[in-house]
Amino acid sequence: MSSLFAFPGQGAQQVGMLHQLPDDAVVHACLEQASTALGENALELDSADALQSTRAVQLCLLIAGVACARLLIQRACAPDYVAGLSIGAYAAAVVAGALALDDAVRLVALRGELMQQAYPQGYGMTAITGLDLGTLERLIGATNSPATPVFIANLNADNQTVIAGSDAAMRTVAEQARRLGAGSAKRLAVSVPSHCPLLAEPARELATAFAEVALNRPNLRYLSGSSARPLHGPEQIRDDLAYNMCRVVDWHATLRTAYERGVRLHIELPPGTVLSGLARRVLDQGTVVAFQGTRLDTLGALLRQEVDQSR
Repeated sequence: MSSLFAFPGQGAQQVGMLHQLPDDAVVHACLEQASTALGENALELDSADALQSTRAVQLCLLIAGVACARLLIQRACAPDYVAGLSIGAYAAAVVAGALALDDAVRLVALRGELMQQAYPQGYGMTAITGLDLGTLERLIGATNSPATPVFIANLNADNQTVIAGSDAAMRTVAEQARRLGAGSAKRLAVSVPSHCPLLAEPARELATAFAEVALNRPNLRYLSGSSARPLHGPEQIRDDLAYNMCRVVDWHATLRTAYERGVRLHIELPPGTVLSGLARRVLDQGTVVAFQGTRLDTLGALLRQEVDQSR
């Protein structure tokens, strides 16, 4: 049996999330390293005002994920697999040893800036539950146009799909989805239309910056949240990270792949517990816990137990 560290995406951010990290030398080192790479104090990124910025949100998610993963690895052991939803993939790549934290911080800062500049307002993402994918795709097909763009963005669970696009287009699809029996249609705390063709140009610009950065073969198994497949080569991971902003996230298939490969322990790194809720639908014979709200010694014991059972 195997273990997985799962890193959340944008929308999971919380005010004060960096200030709430464990008081430990490993965490302090990550914060200091990120601050040096940015040329600014990372602890100033998690205020309510700062988190209005896509750049700050993504940087906070990266730093929190890496810091807590490194702390847990030091206290217990490394997981067998890592995976990240959207921006969470950058933390996964750093923890897997494929990407240096300094480079990740600089790339994520650029990623957030490119996304925010492309769509400063009037766009975002909406989660729809309780409507089958085929019906939702038909609604999108009837709504999508150059004036009202809207696309499938995330396949989070068998009954939860996220759409991305203009506010007007998402409202139209959400209203029609409710009339057809959708359980809910909730606007997410995301100010850009991620994981759809609208971000193809920013992704190409980010890929140009990525070409200047060295990547390594991962030490841990890296699962792509877009293709739902393990990626082993540095160039595969480079492509996955640079372009994941404009590719559909198939998190449900990613969890299925992990389960089929023997993952029975899913640990969600900070912040939040959203991924844990999605994982419980798939890892019904495993253990699903979140770093936030769980004692470090409990998490360490679960990790060590998984390692002992796999020997």
